[in-house]
Amino acid sequence: MIQILVESIESYNIYLKKVPEGCQSIADLLRGDNVHEALTLILQFSEGVTWLTDMNAKINELGIQNDLQIDKIHEFLNEVNQGLFIQDYIVVADMFEYEIKPFFKECTLYDLKEII
Repeated sequence: MIQILVESIESYNIYLKKVPEGCQSIADLLRGDNVHEALTLILQFSEGVTWLTDMNAKINELGIQNDLQIDKIHEFLNEVNQGLFIQDYIVVADMFEYEIKPFFKECTLYDLKEII
């Protein structure tokens, strides 16, 4: 059980560290008029942050706390959806670069030393 928990937390931390880079890629693609590629990455981003929030909740249930502002993530997703709906790709690009990317840069990783 401990090994599965450690591997899950390692995966969580690895993914969380990659999210800001993905946000920048989305912004760059949208600004470069590569909307189709950007939409593919946005779908992957959405699936990935859903996995992060689910994993965070499950790990927290085990008594290992790490505050991930899930409400803020849902707010971002809703705002992105609204921007995509009206096809305002510049606003969506700005959100990914100037709001979502900094948010995820500031998120705290789990400390594996507390578990092992």
